[in-house]
Amino acid sequence: MQNKYFDLKTVIVLVIALCVRLLGISSRPIWYDEAIAILFSEKGLGAMLYGTLAPTGAGSANVHPLGYHTLLWGWMKVFGESLVSARMLSVLAGVTAVYLIHKISLELFDAKTARAAALIAALSPFQIHYAQEIRMYAVLVLWLLLATFAFLRGSRSGDWRWWAVFGITSALAQYTHNLAAFFLIPLALTPLLKKDWKTLRSVIVSGCFSILLYSPWLVQLPSQIAKVDQSYWVIKPGISSLFTLFLVFTTNTPLPDAWIPPALTIAILILVTGLMQTIYAKDGGDRANGLWGLYMAFIPPILLFIFSQWIPVYIERALLPSGAFFCIWLAWVIQKTNLPNAGHSMLTGMLAIAFTAGIYQHVTYRDFPYGPFKEMTAYLRENAREDDLILHSNKLSMLPAMYFDRNLPQTFIGDPPGSPSDTLAPATQQVLEIEAKSSMRSALGDSQRVWYVIFQRSIEEYQLAGKVTHPDIEFLNSQYELESQKTWDGLQILLFTKRP
Repeated sequence: MQNKYFDLKTVIVLVIALCVRLLGISSRPIWYDEAIAILFSEKGLGAMLYGTLAPTGAGSANVHPLGYHTLLWGWMKVFGESLVSARMLSVLAGVTAVYLIHKISLELFDAKTARAAALIAALSPFQIHYAQEIRMYAVLVLWLLLATFAFLRGSRSGDWRWWAVFGITSALAQYTHNLAAFFLIPLALTPLLKKDWKTLRSVIVSGCFSILLYSPWLVQLPSQIAKVDQSYWVIKPGISSLFTLFLVFTTNTPLPDAWIPPALTIAILILVTGLMQTIYAKDGGDRANGLWGLYMAFIPPILLFIFSQWIPVYIERALLPSGAFFCIWLAWVIQKTNLPNAGHSMLTGMLAIAFTAGIYQHVTYRDFPYGPFKEMTAYLRENAREDDLILHSNKLSMLPAMYFDRNLPQTFIGDPPGSPSDTLAPATQQVLEIEAKSSMRSALGDSQRVWYVIFQRSIEEYQLAGKVTHPDIEFLNSQYELESQKTWDGLQILLFTKRP
């Protein structure tokens, strides 16, 4: 077994991983999820517990455990709340995850395959995207990969210290995201599938230890599941979600409409080539480990898909750890199977095309739900009068604008109560020191001038349904005169003046 975990070639791969994760880190716009992560985390653990667990409203802004938010709170205390500073926590987690992919692959295969797996992960658009976002997913994959490495070392050495690490990191993963269980369950079932009873006993003991560590939040889990079941934006996935997953693992999404057919074709060709090589690979330890990589890449998504037929929680970004194993499996296919030279060139070429397209799309994408909120907020600060009303059509533009200017007076119209989008509960609004308006009429009051902020996509959705425009704009037109209109990358500001 190769014992050299950290050599010059590995360092080069990690430098590549860092460089691509720094692309656009300051220029990429912020969006709602990142804004609320900062605004919510800065309030501290006590306020976050209240905003998450208080039984008020149909939902909560945060239905996840508070492990990441607490970590982000501590990180921002040290490094500040700028976009670059906050995103660097995910960058650090993402680069560390690439190194863990290298170490896991060394446990399974050889140094050449390990470097290939790390390089594929370093350049994977799926991994890069969430290694930049101010969300918990990069930290989630870090804990789960560390748990996997501890599992492999514990299985082979029997050292109780590795099983302690497995229990601790499994608990940390659960504190980071509730859906960590869909990765941990297939991992814990591995010794049962291999009929490795000694390892199974260790998994049971360390699993009980992990549950004990997680128990303070575990008692809250039923109420969190009830909130998700009652009001959550995720819909029940159809079979098309599995095809989308192939895109996510290769190019990531979203993609321009014209790119989707060729990107999906490439993704399917990569998958089919890998599966054929897996089927025809020679028997031996490498084949068993290659099959296990395939198992960990696709069984968690399948389990999550099945569970989501009852309680829809299927979100691709929670499958980032499975995406990491997809990289490990592909590296095994390329390096350890009898792939002919032509097939090797074709597979690596398709990966290069998919990764290049995905990275370019990630760095340049500016459409919904992103927007130039910093420029927009500066414009409003400069042009709005003291008694003007700045009104956002919903929270998706309000909170990013609030991040850039906490003192600018602005408000927003709340989501329809009980709707899938109703995820900002009154308790969370209280923590954030904001309050949604129930309707356009109640928001306007006796305002003489109104700056109305709305995504162009929201208007287009109503136009596609046969409406002239968004109903809030129709109401404004009935009471006010449109004085000016300004658009930035799909984000509009409409200035209305009260009719005499």
